[in-house]
Amino acid sequence: MKCLPLALCVFALGACTDKPPPTQPKPPTPVSSTPFDTLRATEQRAKNVQKIIDSAAAKQRKAIDDQQQQ
Repeated sequence: MKCLPLALCVFALGACTDKPPPTQPKPPTPVSSTPFDTLRATEQRAKNVQKIIDSAAAKQRKAIDDQQQQ
């Protein structure tokens, strides 16, 4: 029975160390959080290309209209 208090003191002092707890490695960031992210990115790229095409078409129409008016 005399060993029990001594053992408890040893365990209590062993828990009070100066070492910081080991740092947990960060989990890798997921490339895409859902399977649809790549599809959405492709759709956005297509929309951006369509805007460029529409802009070029509007410039071309304006140039044609300017030539016809002269």
